[in-house]
This record gives sequence, C-alpha cells and structure tokens, in this order.
Amino acid sequence: MNHDYQVPYLTHRNPYHNPHHLKYRVLKTVDPIVRYGLKEAKFTSYPHALQQVAAITYLMGKGYNPWTARQIVESWEVDEAF
Repeated sequence: MNHDYQVPYLTHRNPYHNPHHLKYRVLKTVDPIVRYGLKEAKFTSYPHALQQVAAITYLMGKGYNPWTARQIVESWEVDEAF
C-alpha cells in the first residue's frame, strides 16, 4: 500500500492551508450578510433573519453572487415570512 500521497488541504500549494487566511476570507465574505441579517431582525424576528442569512450564504456557496442570492431569498418572502 502506498502511503506517499498528500491530502490536498494539507499541502503548501493550497491557498487555504493557512488557517488565518481562510478565517479572514470567510469572515470578510459573510460579514455583509450577517449585518444585513441583524438589520432584518429589527423588522422581523431573529429566527426569520437567521433563515435569510443561512439561505443567502447557502446560495453563495452554490455559486451565486451575494446580491443575486439576497434577491432570490427575498423573492421567497410573502409579508416578511417564507
């Protein structure tokens, strides 16, 4: 059995190998969505705002840009509810 393989996320060639870099990128990416959710919670509820934030970030993970993801999620609402 060959044990000379390298796990991709542990190699120095992977830009996310540095945990600090990954943390910075993730937090920088989701920060505007989190702030949006906190503003929304003032007008709806925290559970509803958290659902919105989760749905938006899920769509972002699927490749949608943040603005489009937000528009899609907001289009699902009827009277501030899903």
